[in-house]
Amino acid sequence: MLVLVAPGQGAQTPGFLAPWLELPGTADRLESWSAAAGLDLAHFGTKADADEIRDTKVAQPLLVAAGLLSAAELGVVPDTVAGHSVGEITAASLAGVLSDQDAMTFVATRGRAMAEAAAVTQTGMSAVLGGDPDEVVAHLSGLGLTPANINGAGQIVAAGTAEQLAALAADKPAKTKVIALKVAGAFHTAHMAPAVAELEALAPSLTVSDPKLPYVSNADGQEVDSGTDVVRRLVAQVSNPVRWDLCMETFKARGVTAIIEVSPGGTLVGLAKRALPGVRTVALKTPADLDAARALVAETGAAGAAQAEAE
Repeated sequence: MLVLVAPGQGAQTPGFLAPWLELPGTADRLESWSAAAGLDLAHFGTKADADEIRDTKVAQPLLVAAGLLSAAELGVVPDTVAGHSVGEITAASLAGVLSDQDAMTFVATRGRAMAEAAAVTQTGMSAVLGGDPDEVVAHLSGLGLTPANINGAGQIVAAGTAEQLAALAADKPAKTKVIALKVAGAFHTAHMAPAVAELEALAPSLTVSDPKLPYVSNADGQEVDSGTDVVRRLVAQVSNPVRWDLCMETFKARGVTAIIEVSPGGTLVGLAKRALPGVRTVALKTPADLDAARALVAETGAAGAAQAEAE
């Protein structure tokens, strides 16, 4: 069983799109998506510095574009798709729920609206590594923080105000390490409620289809077979926690044998290596990783092998 996964915000690095744009046809595709997003994605993916691409309204469309480009170049049909945070929009497009153009329109609105919501109050996020998960969640609750990403493999991301995060740094849960993240707000919390309202207003204008591939939602790790429900979850997800741990539990229960993470890959593969021992993985960082990914598909006998060989 092959799962294709898409990373969330923070996976981007300066210039990471440059090698992908050397491939035939990718520049034209990105130009079309730039028009839909209202951003020069080629510039941001090749020439912008780390601060520029950390901007939420830039990072989110850039990540979805990179995921779609790399998945198209991979050319395999996975058994299942899933995404972490904004990566769920990539997954929704790969599953056929949204067209590429509608996915870019949606993510551009999402990124802008979340950036505006984040500007209202000084908020942020910190990764809590290690410790007992239940004890960590209880500790965060006591500080008024939200466990915004429960990622499994000993990683929970706390989100809240600057004051609450400072309290966490001074009073860590037992046997944990706390690392402040370079993000612009408390994503997946009540602080993002204004962005939810904007996406609710946008949703009726989208052309939505039921998934053509099994789509696992990071709201609860469950497969969703209604396109309307997928979009409803994409909207609600902005102010609700990401449960990537439950997604990985679903992968395990279904006998996953291979995970490929689309560009800029690495984060989700890293979690899988710790939480899903024995599952083979490939992260698509550059086009040089495509051969290894296709070989993995062929070796594990996943559903996408036939298309990979044909291409």
